[in-house]
Amino acid sequence: MPNLNKLRTALSGGRGGDPAADASLSSLARLRITLTVFFALDGFLFAGWVVRIPAIKEQTGASASDLGLALLGVSAGAVVTMMFTGRMCRRFGSHPVTVVSSLLLAVSIALPARTHSASALGLVLLLFGAAYGSLNVSMNSAAVDLVGALRRPVMSSFHAAFSLGGMAGAGLGGLVAGGLSASAHLLALTGVGLLVTALAGPSLLRHTAPAAPGAGPPSASDPKDRSEGKAAPRKLDRRTRGLVVLFGVIALCTAYGEGALADWGALHLAQDLHANAGLAAAGYSLFALAMTVGRLSGTALLERLGQTRTLVTGGVLAALGMLLGALAPTTWLVLLGFAATGLGLANIFPVAVARAGALAGPSGVAAASTLGYGGMLLGPPAIGFLADWFSLPVALTTVALLAAAAALIAYSARNVSAYEPKGAARSTDVRTDLPADVSAAQVRAGATTDVPGRSAHQEG
Repeated sequence: MPNLNKLRTALSGGRGGDPAADASLSSLARLRITLTVFFALDGFLFAGWVVRIPAIKEQTGASASDLGLALLGVSAGAVVTMMFTGRMCRRFGSHPVTVVSSLLLAVSIALPARTHSASALGLVLLLFGAAYGSLNVSMNSAAVDLVGALRRPVMSSFHAAFSLGGMAGAGLGGLVAGGLSASAHLLALTGVGLLVTALAGPSLLRHTAPAAPGAGPPSASDPKDRSEGKAAPRKLDRRTRGLVVLFGVIALCTAYGEGALADWGALHLAQDLHANAGLAAAGYSLFALAMTVGRLSGTALLERLGQTRTLVTGGVLAALGMLLGALAPTTWLVLLGFAATGLGLANIFPVAVARAGALAGPSGVAAASTLGYGGMLLGPPAIGFLADWFSLPVALTTVALLAAAAALIAYSARNVSAYEPKGAARSTDVRTDLPADVSAAQVRAGATTDVPGRSAHQEG
C-alpha cells in the first residue's frame, strides 16, 4: 500500500514521490508518446491509401463489383490475422509485434499501385489488410498494458491520435492527388512509414510491457517466464470469455455506425436532402471531427464520469443524434445529428477494447477488435440492402438502434469485474475501471483505496 500511495502522490504532482517512482512515471510518459506516434501513423497510412482508391480502380480497369471484391482483401486479411496476432503478442510481447507490423504496413501500402488487375489487387490487399489488422491488435494490446500501469483511462487519447492521423492523411492525399500519381504517393507513404517506425521503434522496443501496480509475481512453474519476468498467461474461464464477447459486441455496435456513415452519410445528404456536393462531403468530415474532439476529451470525461456512465451516455447521445441525422427534414439538422453521433460514438470503441484487454490481455483485445472490425464491414452492405428494401433514411436508423443497444449492454455490464484467481488478493484502486461515483480527485487523495461493499473493478 505505501507504494500505491507514493504513486498517487507522484501522479497528483504532490511532494513525497521517491526518485524511483518519478523515474517510472517518466518512462511511462515516454512510452505513451511513442505509442501515440504509432496510432497516428496507422491512421495516416490507412487514410492515405483510401483517398487513392479511385486512381487504383482506374489503373487496374476494375469494374465496381470487381473492385468491391478486391477491397474485401483488406477486410479478410485483417480479420484472419487479428486472433493470430493476440497469440503472437502473448509469445513475443506486444511491443516487438507492433514494430514488425508497422514495418509490414509501410511496405505493403506501396503494392496496390504496382498492380494492373483486380485479382492482383485483391492478393496484395490481403497482405495490406493482414499488416493493418496485426498493427491494430498489437498496439491496442500495448496501450491496454500502459493504461493499467498508469491507472488512468487514457485509451481514448490513443484513438484520438489515430483519428488525427487519418484526417492528416486524407487531407494531404486530397492535396497531392491532382499532381502526384498514385504510385508516387503510396511509395512516399512507404518512406514515411519506414522512417517513423525506424525513429519510434527503438524507443518502443526498449520499454518492456508495463505491469499494473499490484500485479502478481511471475509464474514460478515456468523457467522461461521467470527469466523474462513475464507472468504465465492464465486460462480464461467461460464467464470471462463471455464478458470479452460482450465488450466486443459493444465495439461492433459502434463500428457499424462509423462504417455506415463513412459510406452512406454523404449520399443521404445529396440524395434525400438535395445538398450540393461540397455540403454532402462535409457531412462525414463533421462526423469525423466530432469523433476526434470526443476522443481528445475522453480521458477527462472518463475520469469524471467513469466508464459505465461514459458508455451509456455516449450510446444514448449517438442514438438520438443518428435519429436526427436520419430523419430530420433539413440539411443543417442532419449535420447537427451527424456531429452528435460522432461525439457519442467517440469513446465507446476505445473503452470496450480496453475493458476486453483488461479481462483477457491480448486475446481480449484481438477478440473485441475482430468483432468491432466486423461491425465496420457489416454496416455499409447492411445499410445498402435495407435502403433497397425500405429507404436510406430508414436504413440509417439502424445505427441509432445499435448505439442504443451498446448503451444497454454497457449498463447491464456495469458490475463486471476482472477475473481474479481463487485465493488471490482483491485488487483495489484500478483507475481504468473506477466506480462511476468515485472522482479522480478522490483517487489522488487516496480515498478509493477501499470502497466498502464494491470491487474497484465495478461501476454503476
